[in-house]
Amino acid sequence: MNCLRFRSVFRQIRSMSQLGDLGSGVGRGGGGMGSIRVAGGAFGRIQAAREEGYFHKKQKQQMIKLREEIKDDIKFHREQIKKHEEAIKKHDEKVLRKFGV
Repeated sequence: MNCLRFRSVFRQIRSMSQLGDLGSGVGRGGGGMGSIRVAGGAFGRIQAAREEGYFHKKQKQQMIKLREEIKDDIKFHREQIKKHEEAIKKHDEKVLRKFGV
């Protein structure tokens, strides 16, 4: 499940790197993202920079959250491994007691 989220984050990064000069107006890489960006010029570039900063910050938060979830998953699975190893040990002891092998 976490792998799917990880892939989607990298797809977003890859798609963002293929954009033209942001804030330069319609048809020049700026796209129709809002009236300020459509107009182009300095205000368009400033708005594009703010938006990029926002999305960069948001992506960083998502990566931190994803990293924490993965750490939690690893901890859970290590605990499960430990429990299963203890169960195997108990079953081995039971077999040895019963059959004396």
